[in-house]
Amino acid sequence: METSILIVDDDDTIRYLMKEFMETVGYQAETAAEAQEALRLLEERIFEVVVTDIMMPGMDGLELTEVIKERFDTEVIVMTGYSGDYSYEEAVDKGASDFVFKPVRFEELLLRIKRVLRERHLRKELQKLAITDGLTKLFNSRHFYNQLEMEVERTRRHDHPLSLLLMDIDHFKQYNDLYGHLEGDKVLAKLGKTVQYSLRRTDSAYRYGGEEFTIILPETTAKEAVPVAVRIKKQISARTFYPENGGAITITVSLGISQYQIGEKLSDFVKRADKAMFLSKQKGRNRITLLLEDEVPPDQNPIP
Repeated sequence: METSILIVDDDDTIRYLMKEFMETVGYQAETAAEAQEALRLLEERIFEVVVTDIMMPGMDGLELTEVIKERFDTEVIVMTGYSGDYSYEEAVDKGASDFVFKPVRFEELLLRIKRVLRERHLRKELQKLAITDGLTKLFNSRHFYNQLEMEVERTRRHDHPLSLLLMDIDHFKQYNDLYGHLEGDKVLAKLGKTVQYSLRRTDSAYRYGGEEFTIILPETTAKEAVPVAVRIKKQISARTFYPENGGAITITVSLGISQYQIGEKLSDFVKRADKAMFLSKQKGRNRITLLLEDEVPPDQNPIP
């Protein structure tokens, strides 16, 4: 995907020449003559870098930088022709990634943009590593609780449904005991991929711990979550594993589903989904249990 640059300057000639240069070197470029126009464009599409002048009518470039860093995931490079009035430290304090003086040499600006993009990419990779489970490549449990808290807050604010799915591999301890933890790790890694491929675009999956996985399903009632769980269960049971010193092995999982109840504690929500998963284990494993309340109604049987 091409990198998009937004150029903000009240000088028509600078905007035109800079846009032309950016497109010549392979970037997508858009321009804005003042801050409010720039903010409208940022609302409409993603820009990796904003290059903005400081001196503009209305909101100046430093104020714009501060707003951008509060509201958008975008790097900002600040330009000024008044070297005595503004400093690098002041621009960085507002959130800018770099600071250049006018008249700007386009080749120098290009080098600075490339450096900013390299640092952005590295930062994103490090952030991703910090929230990713190394074995399954799903998100880790620490990120799960952060994300679930955000989704619960969004649910409270907009009164939209939110469901949670917990999943545990059946008899996984026996598998490890028979074939070794290295073979068990291979199962976990493959199941991570299977779960990821089975999700909808809005869902997110996490390795909850050991052989347990959890999936957050925003904008989804518990009943709407059932087809997602059924798809995951079928996809996993359809896979065949070939451990060393063993034949062809299939794996099954037990799943629990619950829906967030407005006003309840986040911990109670997770415990109820965990209880639903435990009920699936109690009823013979390799099945799905939907649990809306803490107590199981007599007719609320597990879904095979």
